[in-house]
Amino acid sequence: MDHVQVAIPPGGEDEARAFYGTLLGMVEEPKPPALAVRGGCWFTSGSAVLHLGVEEPFAPARKAHPAFLVDDLDAVEAVLEAAGHVCVRSDGEIPGVERFHSFDPFGNRVELQQV
Repeated sequence: MDHVQVAIPPGGEDEARAFYGTLLGMVEEPKPPALAVRGGCWFTSGSAVLHLGVEEPFAPARKAHPAFLVDDLDAVEAVLEAAGHVCVRSDGEIPGVERFHSFDPFGNRVELQQV
């Protein structure tokens, strides 16, 4: 797989940078000039590549979601909760996987896992 794309509303880039860049610690990558004019932003973390594309009309993905592996699930959960994002644990549903779901500022579902 090369990347996953998630929709954001027009003008949502700064909120996306705050959530995916600042809170989750992903690194923003520059979009090619031909694509940058469309808005949105791209992030990476390790081998994970996330493209955030502007969609209008916008509707958040409430079920479909990217799942990110993290080294310290409890620390990421604490950061998100401190920033006002509800995190719902679902440890034990998949043997050997600790995880929780949350939502980005636009209502898109995001899963964080530690194995």
